[in-house]
Amino acid sequence: MRVGFIGLGNMGRPMAKNILQKGFPLIVYDIVPTAMSHLIDQGAQGASSPKELAGRVDIVITMLPDAKAVSSVLEGEEGVFAGARKGLLIVDMSTVAPSDTQRLAQEAMARGLRYLDAPVSGGVAGAEAGKLTIMVGGKEEDYKQCLPLFQCMGERIYHVGDIGSGNAVKLVNNLLLGINMIGVAEALTLGVKAGLKPEVLLEVIKNSSGQSYAFTSKVPSFILSGHFKPGFSINLQHKDIELALQTAKECNIPLLLGSVAYQVYTLARGKGWGQEDISAVIKLWEEVAGLEVRYAELRKDG
Repeated sequence: MRVGFIGLGNMGRPMAKNILQKGFPLIVYDIVPTAMSHLIDQGAQGASSPKELAGRVDIVITMLPDAKAVSSVLEGEEGVFAGARKGLLIVDMSTVAPSDTQRLAQEAMARGLRYLDAPVSGGVAGAEAGKLTIMVGGKEEDYKQCLPLFQCMGERIYHVGDIGSGNAVKLVNNLLLGINMIGVAEALTLGVKAGLKPEVLLEVIKNSSGQSYAFTSKVPSFILSGHFKPGFSINLQHKDIELALQTAKECNIPLLLGSVAYQVYTLARGKGWGQEDISAVIKLWEEVAGLEVRYAELRKDG
């Protein structure tokens, strides 16, 4: 099984590396030629374009920033569709709106190609460790063919339904994460302003009904440590909530909290924090309250 991988950014490069290290023949492409060098040095082959890559492999995996990039890589003059042989399986692991996935899948199938959407959760650390959660939409037989590749990149792999279902699950998950993170930031700031030590809040809430992934993952390692290097960036969270709002509009479903969360992350981006971890939204409340929610040794009054 010859595998092509397109998109070697912060997530794509370690994902491709894990496939290569498990012994699969790998051909790679990225719009930035130097991004391919590390993998080529480890035994991968490089391609000059998505079109060339598609003509040399059985499966093409894409891991790209947004639907515009996916469309360009697939539909462009030098894109995957132009070089693909009948029966090629395209696996898009980017996070895009389900409607965009379905449109591209329909075009692929009209050309005799196959398609899966398989977005991931787990961030850069999960990609590097090969411990991503992978949510796959598409035909079961195509999912089964790709399962050995998914197992190189993740440890929790779910076939969740038809094409577009993978991205739908991902957007629901990230909508919840984004809303939860804002709730954590707001509540912690209130607690500290009311005179509580953040260490006490951490200990009690992580063992009480207010705990969540956003709380247990982001409070000790990011907020209390004053360390906002992602992680999962505000820019990416903002993009995913925007996609959730787009999908909600298409489904005629109101997202009241999602709309508020979108504005909060927009404000954080306006502050210049887009490249920081989503937990950095707490700085909005800290500015208003005139305090920092940090471990004692890091607090300015500490």
